Amino acid sequence: MTAYKGDDLDGWEFKIVRSNTGAFKRREFLEKVCQEERQNGWEMIEKFDNNRIRFKRRIENRSRDSHAAIDPYRGTVGIGSGELAAAIVGAVIAALGIAIGVIIYSQPDETEPLVVPAIVTAIGLLALVMIAVRSRTH
Repeated sequence: MTAYKGDDLDGWEFKIVRSNTGAFKRREFLEKVCQEERQNGWEMIEKFDNNRIRFKRRIENRSRDSHAAIDPYRGTVGIGSGELAAAIVGAVIAALGIAIGVIIYSQPDETEPLVVPAIVTAIGLLALVMIAVRSRTH
């Protein structure tokens, strides 16, 4: 990790951009993010790992921030932590619905319809689809 002296900091601002899914391991994604950040004057200094990159820019670039197409101070790219948590919850709900259906269906004397497990599974899968669509459009 880069060490800084007082002179190195004058006139510069720094930020770290995170990926909750380790997407910076994919070169094309890393290059896309760096290109987007360059639009706001940010230069990549170093890649810490597949989840974090450090950028710097001259403070004079702040004057162009009101016209920026991308938030110049964004700290996360890709799926957000809330969306990631929702995807995990959706997957658990879908798995629970499937498990309930298997348990009910495997009972030899059971003639219960699979409506409840089907609804639970559908809710979980719908949540996953909504998250996938949202993350593709952001």
